[in-house]
Amino acid sequence: MGLLSKNNVGGDEDLAKDFHFPTSKKALIIFTRNPELGKVKTRLATSVGDESALKIYKFLLKHTAEITTHVQADKFVFYSEDIHKEDNWDNNTFNKKIQRGDDLGIRMYNAFTEVFSLGYEQAIIIGSDMYDLNTEDLDNAFTALKDYDYVIGPAEDGGYYLLGMKQPNQAIFSKKNWGRDSVLQATLEDLKDEKLKTLEERNDVDYYSDIRDNEAFQEFLPDHLDTDF
Repeated sequence: MGLLSKNNVGGDEDLAKDFHFPTSKKALIIFTRNPELGKVKTRLATSVGDESALKIYKFLLKHTAEITTHVQADKFVFYSEDIHKEDNWDNNTFNKKIQRGDDLGIRMYNAFTEVFSLGYEQAIIIGSDMYDLNTEDLDNAFTALKDYDYVIGPAEDGGYYLLGMKQPNQAIFSKKNWGRDSVLQATLEDLKDEKLKTLEERNDVDYYSDIRDNEAFQEFLPDHLDTDF
């Protein structure tokens, strides 16, 4: 799918510190992992193997880049480790940053704080592994923030695939068991007194069962895989 190797990585500090002038009041934050064999989609890999898991993740990265390109907001890609200068994320469309923090909650909070410090009035964060998401969904989520202070997209696994707000709120990123099915409920508890818009529940890609019956993923699956797994 064209994501680049380590030979194409470099200058991350220069890119991360580039001056940015907002062209919108809205910011879309996209969290992504650097695509490396054995380090992405590890739960999926237990069924399909590391190579297929990496191919699937690269496919999801490409899909995410395509659906976010035309979202009516300034876009920021936050890489897990290294910034790739030439990859699916076009440098003219996506501002490139590095995630900072010891756990997912801290990294997300820091990302929100950073974009709000640039003068944005609305910000939404998503991951890069949601096939069941499109451009209209994201534009509608920003529209919801006109009337609500928060917007959340519940995931079927007990987490969330989208979170939006009008100002940073550290509490909703603290004291969570990230990666567990309690994250959504704990976050909703934090927001119980806030003006919150809940979006349609969607499914992300973590396990073989999430893609087994989806034609888009069949080309990436190993021939020997037992379809009744």
